Amino acid sequence: MVFQKLPLTRAIEAVVAAGGSDAREAKLVAENLVMANLLGHDSHGIGMVPRYIGALLEGGLAPNREPATRLDLGTLLVLDGQAGYGQSIGHRATGMAIERAKRHGSCILLLGNAHHLGRIGHWAEMAVAEGLVSLHFVNVLSYARVAPFGGSDGRFGTNPFCAGIPIPGEPPFMLDMATSAVAQGKLRVAHNKGEKVPLGRVIDDKGNPTDDPRWAVVQPFGSMLCFGEHKGYGLAAACELLGGALTGGGTWHYPNTPRSKVLNGMMSILIDAARAGTSAAFAREARAYVDWVRASPPAPGFDRVRIAGEPERETRAQRERDGIPVDESTWNEIRASAIKLRLSPDRVEALARGG
Repeated sequence: MVFQKLPLTRAIEAVVAAGGSDAREAKLVAENLVMANLLGHDSHGIGMVPRYIGALLEGGLAPNREPATRLDLGTLLVLDGQAGYGQSIGHRATGMAIERAKRHGSCILLLGNAHHLGRIGHWAEMAVAEGLVSLHFVNVLSYARVAPFGGSDGRFGTNPFCAGIPIPGEPPFMLDMATSAVAQGKLRVAHNKGEKVPLGRVIDDKGNPTDDPRWAVVQPFGSMLCFGEHKGYGLAAACELLGGALTGGGTWHYPNTPRSKVLNGMMSILIDAARAGTSAAFAREARAYVDWVRASPPAPGFDRVRIAGEPERETRAQRERDGIPVDESTWNEIRASAIKLRLSPDRVEALARGG
């Protein structure tokens, strides 16, 4: 199934609005999710809608919330997301941090208790659009799906890390990654498509390696693995301590429960590169470095060397031209979510088709 960006956005907007969100929030959520699909991050795209609606109906997600300010020192901003839609809470919180970073030269944002913040690169893109460097450490309170290095069961979430760095004269460096070997949503997509995954990403409920993504998607659950063995595990723990403990949103240290809510804590560091006193050197060295890296002769099987962010921009251009592919299982789950909200799934389908 293939959809165009604007009709698909309107369809998702209608589902979110049926859950009680006002027009502004429904638009923010829909645009954020569809953008993730456009960039090739289907794991953080419209396939999250059924999870959101489940959390909404359980009471773990509250529409139309604003972040509550716990502390505002200008260069240090502490906010509580009040379990509101992460797309709305994240937009407001990042906007506040950007304003303070531009005023003071830097800002540390501690955001706790936000519902799923979606693709973390979205917030880094907001910052780099204003000429800011941004770093993001995020923890996930949902279901302990990822095993620590040397362990055989899940003890924390996929805990993303993101770095957005403006590069003078070209699009930014945008590193946005889960600390697990793969995002959990990508395993959901693979499961829905009936595909296997490479070994080294999932273990079964006995701790044995497996190529079947169902162990990360349906019960009885196995676990996901960190990337880079102890290195990914160390970064995941840092995200838990900074994004969870330091923000006040909480860390994972309790038994799993079968609920749909996904709470994130995020520590963001924003720096105004123009105020750092190194602007000339930064512009010169950043560009010289990426040019140097790209000049490496491509290895067999590759056409050229890319920097972080380029694959997503290439996918966006292709999908804006050709449309956004959505697997049938995911689309049927979205239709089922509409029914739960007493919204006609045929109306959602018609909107997505441009009707």
